[in-house]
Amino acid sequence: MSRVIEALAAHATRTPGRIALSAEGAQYTYAALDAAVRRTSLALTRLDAVRSGRPVAILLENSPAWVILDLALARLGCPSLPLPGFFTAAQRRHALDDAGAAALVTAGEGESDFLNIAGLALHVESLAPRAGTLPRGTAKVTYTSGSTGRPKGVCLSQDQMESVAASLVEVIGADYAGRHLPILPLSILLENVAGLYVTLLAGGEYRALSPATLGLGLPFQPDIARLAGAVAGQGATSLILPPELLRALLMVMMFTGARFPRLNLVAVGGGKVAPGLLSQAAAAGLPVYEGYGLSECASVVALNTPSSRRVGSVGRPLPHLSVQIAADGEIVVGPGPFLGYADGTAHEGPVHTGDLGRLDAEGFLHIDGRRSNTIITTFGRNVAPEWVESELLAQPEIRQALVFGDGQAELAAVIVPLTPTMAEEAVARAIDRANQALPAYARVGRWRLRGPFDPAAGELTANGRPRRAAILNNHPDFITAPGQGDQL
Repeated sequence: MSRVIEALAAHATRTPGRIALSAEGAQYTYAALDAAVRRTSLALTRLDAVRSGRPVAILLENSPAWVILDLALARLGCPSLPLPGFFTAAQRRHALDDAGAAALVTAGEGESDFLNIAGLALHVESLAPRAGTLPRGTAKVTYTSGSTGRPKGVCLSQDQMESVAASLVEVIGADYAGRHLPILPLSILLENVAGLYVTLLAGGEYRALSPATLGLGLPFQPDIARLAGAVAGQGATSLILPPELLRALLMVMMFTGARFPRLNLVAVGGGKVAPGLLSQAAAAGLPVYEGYGLSECASVVALNTPSSRRVGSVGRPLPHLSVQIAADGEIVVGPGPFLGYADGTAHEGPVHTGDLGRLDAEGFLHIDGRRSNTIITTFGRNVAPEWVESELLAQPEIRQALVFGDGQAELAAVIVPLTPTMAEEAVARAIDRANQALPAYARVGRWRLRGPFDPAAGELTANGRPRRAAILNNHPDFITAPGQGDQL
């Protein structure tokens, strides 16, 4: 039985009146949520697609219905396939076919099967699944875009996901369970596991508001003022943020004086965070804790916590995992974080992450960058671009940055300014400040301004990280020809 489902039942017995799940105009106590999950499980067993044992795909915005459906599928032991709303139609089609989904759940009533969960009418479209077989024990197939536009399906067991969630409760402490406000989509594994499952295991409240309410109706063009207002107005005590949104909230705090007194835990991951940015967060009273993970490890590998923190590291590895550093510096995570891929490729044993890092004497993990991204200059110096980019992104004038320079005498950067009208001189000063925090061999010598990285053009991954090859392919002239301050 799922640990989350068991915890839900236990909370329903011990503290039946405690709020477990809420949204605009909706509130579920632990007793009510447990009952709703049981009712939905029963309703799902009447559907042929669910009885087939094939994955059920979920294409919904964050809502109580998403939560209840996910938990009901886990209770039944039926695999689920969360689909991010920002996937293209081609990416969605690939994921459905690749995972062999038997049904697709979307908002709205249809002509055939439909459900009503938490007041939301859901259409269940039956699909013709492919004949392939997922790894035995698959509970969830999560798609990660990686470095190409073709998503890759990672297959995870319920135990693998819940081991991460249980470890997070152990290292953070259940007393931090308050009101968690999901900023990331629940279709992103990190929010599903480290947000929802952790909150329910610890007995907290999961406040599943719609993206529009949070100012996130356009996921790659957030309304930061509205987001900041929601974080304060909803009384959130914990968040999970990518570095881009952390920087945005800090800027709102800097320019408006906004504060979030109830926040006691802001976990940030998905990209390297400059120590300077963490210092800014601390000075503003924002309790930020950097972490590290990947889908093949069920979302989280290591995390700084209130009781165990080292700035510049991503924290100590979670207690259920073993982390080793290979001879070439690659981070290897064991013992068996995932089952395999939806294309039929099975996996056993540790995961070779492709990330470079080190463990210090106290067991804190430090990330140096991607092995495949390492830049080797003509002077023979090895540079992790993520390191340089983190210093650039610590500057308030810079919204996005991508650094390159393999086989060149100096590093170059494609820069997205905070606003389209920002003066080039202001960006130049920001780059100079970033360079002062870097050794001479890792400084940016030339740069180009451009508009925001475009997810529709394949320039961003599913979790908002830049796709290096795609972006650089759009600037072939700049790669080969100097052009400091050259603006598109």
